[in-house]
Amino acid sequence: MGDCESVIILGSGCAGLTAAIYLSRAGLCPLVFDGNQPGGQLTGTSEVENFPGFPEGIDGYELVERMRKQAERFGAKFVGDSAQQLLPHENLHEREITLSGQTQTYRCSALVIATGSSPCKMNIPGEREYFGGGGVSTCATCDGAFYRGKTVAVLGGGDSAVEEALFLTRFCEKVYLVHRRDNLRASKIMAERALANKKIIPVWNAIAESIDGDGKKVIGLTVRNSTSGERSQISCSGVFVSIGHRPNSEFAAGVLKLDPHGYFCCDPKDEVLSSVPGIFLAGDCADSVYRQAVVAAGMGARAAIAAERWLRTG
Repeated sequence: MGDCESVIILGSGCAGLTAAIYLSRAGLCPLVFDGNQPGGQLTGTSEVENFPGFPEGIDGYELVERMRKQAERFGAKFVGDSAQQLLPHENLHEREITLSGQTQTYRCSALVIATGSSPCKMNIPGEREYFGGGGVSTCATCDGAFYRGKTVAVLGGGDSAVEEALFLTRFCEKVYLVHRRDNLRASKIMAERALANKKIIPVWNAIAESIDGDGKKVIGLTVRNSTSGERSQISCSGVFVSIGHRPNSEFAAGVLKLDPHGYFCCDPKDEVLSSVPGIFLAGDCADSVYRQAVVAAGMGARAAIAAERWLRTG
């Protein structure tokens, strides 16, 4: 068993890195676990234009790297692994974390969980090849402005997909809303709003089979009609996959309270407090609504301040 750390941070996206900056500056030298995707989802975004302080925009990977260096400057330590299991402990000032790929168990007095969420994928040809700068995205708020005056497709039929489609109409000439059923699963008001928008063209009973490109960029989407079996191609410059997100919370099941969708449940009075004292939450693993880098960073700062106070006052 390893030494007891004062603070461990799980996750190295905007939430985890911001928490690391604050805790490091407080002299606590947190131990940060990179997780399965070092830097989080932001590393897959070609350009970030809505993070304060970068009027010309900044590459997502570069933004994360800057935050990491800032945390390291103040003393944060990084471990290239991820948590496999959160173990309960009789002493509320100790938490035991088992890391994947290691037999060692780490102990800490306070824990910040910033493990993020993972967008559900279609797992069809072209999705991985063109993800990010190639034309496949999971975030219209992040990338929609890059398709100004162009035609795009949104895959999905729930509230998230409809919200993405409506947002994209601010920039795009045409938005195909591709859904495998013959009616939207979204709430009635959202569905009516989408179907009334002249820029949104619903494609019913359509199963996406492949995202097509020219080797560099997306040029279209091949779909199969679930009723007739007929295949057709939709010409578009971008494809937004919006079939839901999966919070990275499995490792804490049975110890921390989760909602029916797997998101960590926050204290009603403070969204960074978990159901167990000494464990704090930040970012997309506890935020099913906003899922923005700047919001995650803000939660990371709050979680760090709360953890520091916890260690000081217990």
